[in-house]
Amino acid sequence: MKLMYFAWVRERIGKAEEVIEPPATVSTVGDLIAWLSSRGEEYAHAFETPKVIRAAIDHTHVQPGTAIAGAREIAFFPPMTGG
Repeated sequence: MKLMYFAWVRERIGKAEEVIEPPATVSTVGDLIAWLSSRGEEYAHAFETPKVIRAAIDHTHVQPGTAIAGAREIAFFPPMTGG
């Protein structure tokens, strides 16, 4: 599956996107964030406060409990403000 990172999440990780194969135990967006956090210091820093991270699966905003099965693309980004 393709992961995309935006704004300061991208800056902290050091890349805009990557293709990954998460373990079978990773079934939700929240699980994915927790797993990513364990992949290295840059990921731990980017996801240190998971409550503020927003996610979208295939261009639809989702909650942390949303299943990732069948997702083609998952995007992570900080809260956005209008303007």
